[in-house]
Amino acid sequence: MDSPAQPENAQPQGDQTPITEAEIFAAHEGGKLSVGVDRPLATKRDLSIAYTPGVAQVSRAIAADPALARTHTWASRLVAVVSDGTAVLGLGNIGPSASLPVMEGKSALFKTFADLDSIPIVLNTTDVDEIVETLVRIAPSFGAVNLEDISAPRCFELERRLIEALDMPVMHDDQHGTAVVALAALTNAAKVVGKDLASLKVVIAGAGAAGIAVAEILLTAGVSDVVLIDSKGTLHTGREDLEGMKAEFAERTNPRAVAGGIAHALEGADVFIGVSSSTVPEEDIARMAEGSIVFALSNPDPEVAPDVARRHAAVVATGRSDFPNQINNVLAFPGIFRGALDAGARRITPAMKLAAARAIAELAESSADGLSADYIVPSPLDPRVGPAVTEAVMRAAATAIVPGE
Repeated sequence: MDSPAQPENAQPQGDQTPITEAEIFAAHEGGKLSVGVDRPLATKRDLSIAYTPGVAQVSRAIAADPALARTHTWASRLVAVVSDGTAVLGLGNIGPSASLPVMEGKSALFKTFADLDSIPIVLNTTDVDEIVETLVRIAPSFGAVNLEDISAPRCFELERRLIEALDMPVMHDDQHGTAVVALAALTNAAKVVGKDLASLKVVIAGAGAAGIAVAEILLTAGVSDVVLIDSKGTLHTGREDLEGMKAEFAERTNPRAVAGGIAHALEGADVFIGVSSSTVPEEDIARMAEGSIVFALSNPDPEVAPDVARRHAAVVATGRSDFPNQINNVLAFPGIFRGALDAGARRITPAMKLAAARAIAELAESSADGLSADYIVPSPLDPRVGPAVTEAVMRAAATAIVPGE
């Protein structure tokens, strides 16, 4: 998962220099983004070509053939990073202005890891109708939408409606970026412990945006025994308090009809994936099967401390940079969007997400030292990741059949 700013004195893995609060604030002063110019503007001739009168010829051409906007403006290479500030990292509903530093950071990641320009757009409304209307009206300005830090269950409806309304790639990264990297990590973790991915018994704590998306991609990848847990216990068809996506996934998951809380669900489970702010007692982790896998992904505090989980689990991952096996969305979303845009895709499909997960998993497996309990995904700073994911997504897009394409 995306990592929020670490507390003062936090240390990234392999860097022994403490990060101070003063350093953090200094790095954000004035924002983290600026607009660059890709064409010379040093002479009157340059001005006449880039602006008036030359630009009028391009505008007339686009008016006659709107498809030229793709090749003669930056819109097709521009991602709108959109948030309403209702579910920002581990901070909750802090509002659009407070979310802007995070959206700027997201844009910086797009540029760094996929060479895509992006612009943060924070909206002073939480109304789904208003957000959809706003983005539809400004859609000619960009080529894709990255939804970010929008609370569940509204995020599900918002993503669905934008996909229907906009003729461009739309993805809620908190859902699908997390899911793609989790699948990649689980694919390799299963190999490390000698278990078949499809046969795993998986428990997911958290039935919000990330939890639902992780369950979805695991089901798509062939994992059939998935149990989702919310604050009231496991999702199952006997519960009468479920509606919306939770009710749907109660029908699609939990084939053994496990009822109760986390302790019941983890009894004999192969995998625990935490995407909530809950705390899981050590004794519940100890209930898991031999050779278990624990992904405690909440930030900044994992559901179970990694050193505690390692007493019982064979493979442990978190969402933090200061422990091995960081499940970080930056492994996925830059390459997914770059691949979709390079392919001219109008949708980001399940096939593209599976292809991205496979590409990430294969990079780790092909490393010089191979897979291990402390190495199941590449580093977020591995320069191979973005190009590999981009290429995999482009291949998947080329073979996909998408309505309207």
